[in-house]
Amino acid sequence: MSATARSPLRAMLTLPLILGALYGAVCLLAFLGQRRMVYFPGGPPQADPADAGLAFEERFFDTTDGVRLHGWWIPAQPTGPAVLLCHGNGGNIAGRLHIARALHEMGLGVFLFDYRGYGSSAGTPDEEGTYLDAQAAWELVTGPLGVAPDRLLLQGESLGGAVALELARRRGAAGLILESSFTSLPDVGATAYPWLPVRALARIRYASLDKIGALDLPILILHSPEDEIVPFAHAGRLLAAAGERAHLHRTSGGHNDGGFTRRAEDLQAARSFYDACLEGARR
Repeated sequence: MSATARSPLRAMLTLPLILGALYGAVCLLAFLGQRRMVYFPGGPPQADPADAGLAFEERFFDTTDGVRLHGWWIPAQPTGPAVLLCHGNGGNIAGRLHIARALHEMGLGVFLFDYRGYGSSAGTPDEEGTYLDAQAAWELVTGPLGVAPDRLLLQGESLGGAVALELARRRGAAGLILESSFTSLPDVGATAYPWLPVRALARIRYASLDKIGALDLPILILHSPEDEIVPFAHAGRLLAAAGERAHLHRTSGGHNDGGFTRRAEDLQAARSFYDACLEGARR
C-alpha cells in the first residue's frame, strides 16, 4: 500500500481515538470538578431581617464535626410553631428574606441558616456536611430556642429540599415542605448533560426519591410546570413515591422566580398545609 493510500486510513483510525480521548477528558473534569458544579456559595450577607422589617436574633452554633455555622432566628410567638428553612445551592440566607417574611406573616417563627462555606458559616460544603449542618440547626431550634419537634416544620428549596428531607428522616418534624426540589441530583444532571454519563460519575447524590417513601409525616410538594432547571416530572415521581400523606401543589414561574411567595393561591396552599400539620400548635 502506498503512503498516499495509507494517509486517509491513518486519519480515519486516529480521529475516533482523538475524540474518545477528548470525551474521556471531559468526563474526568466533570468527575473531579463536580463540587464546584453543585455548590455556589455567596459571601457574608449584605442584608439582614431588619431590612425586611423583621425582629431577629443572630445565632452562631456548631455542628457535631466542629464546624461553626451562622443563622438568624425570627421569632413569632414565645412557644409557637416555627419553620426551619434549608435554602438552595446558591447565595446565602439574605436571599431568602422574602420567604421568611411570608412565613412570619402567617404567625410562624423562622430559622434560617447558611450551610458550611456559605455566608458567614465556616468550612467547605459537601453532601454529608449539609446534612450535619441541618441537624445542628434542628438541635438549636428544638433546644435553646424552645420549639417542640411537633411544632416544627421543615422546608427546603431545590437542593435544600433534599437536605430538609434527610433531616426529617434523621430527626422528625410536624411536616415537610419541598419546593422546586428533585428526585436526585444525578437525575437533574442527566437532563442537563444528556451526553455525559452523569449517574456513573456522580459522587454527590442527594437521593431524595430513595428516601421519601420511608417518611411518616405530612409532605407538601410545591413545584412549577415552568421550572427550567428541575423538570416538573421530578415532583410527580416524588409524590408517587411518598404515598398518601403527600400532596402536590402547582406553583408558577421558573426555578428562581420566587416560588410559592409569588401568588396568593400558592401562599394559601402553603398556609393550609402548615395549619393542618400543626393543628393546635398555636394555642
